[in-house]
Amino acid sequence: MLVPLVQAIGRSGKLIWLIVLIIAGVLLFRYFTSEKPTETTEYNTDLIEQQIKNVGKLVVTEGHYSQVMTYKDQQKYMMNLITFEKKALIIINADVTVAYDLSKVKYDIDEKNKTITIVSIPKEEIKISPDIQFYDVEQSTLNPFTGEDYNKINRKVKADLARKIEKSKLKTNAENRLVSELAKILILTNTMGWKLEYNNQEIQTENQLSKTLKL
Repeated sequence: MLVPLVQAIGRSGKLIWLIVLIIAGVLLFRYFTSEKPTETTEYNTDLIEQQIKNVGKLVVTEGHYSQVMTYKDQQKYMMNLITFEKKALIIINADVTVAYDLSKVKYDIDEKNKTITIVSIPKEEIKISPDIQFYDVEQSTLNPFTGEDYNKINRKVKADLARKIEKSKLKTNAENRLVSELAKILILTNTMGWKLEYNNQEIQTENQLSKTLKL
């Protein structure tokens, strides 16, 4: 009578251990096959978005230009026998700004492949604010200075300054500042093990970023 009881207890003990092992196996299976928490990915994405937000400011490079020009205009009558001329010495002092509004940078974040892609970068905004002073003004009653003369002079001054800006270092300096700001995103992605892409190219260095932008 005692022996069968001991054997039954032994068999039930083995059964309990078998049940425990089965439960443990099920739990381990669920642990390894269940979706892993995305806290790290979300944390990384939040950091990148915050960095882009910090970079998304107005980058402004300022310059000053001065020039002197002479404006002349003639009104001729009676087959050019009578001429009425007006002229003036004009001194221009202009403040110029070249700006990039980085809040307009468009980008795409690929969490799965840990890639941030710069989709588009806004074109520079050039603002010319000339201060135009007239000296040695000569005019006649039949050919006085008018509002159209001032508008014509203003357009010419801005066109001349725009050409000077293209040949100067002001625009280049603005582009360098733009690259420096965007490079902050590059540094962050490199630090976090992400990739930065633009124009279907992976950007790995600031120098490469500058060349790829093709400003």
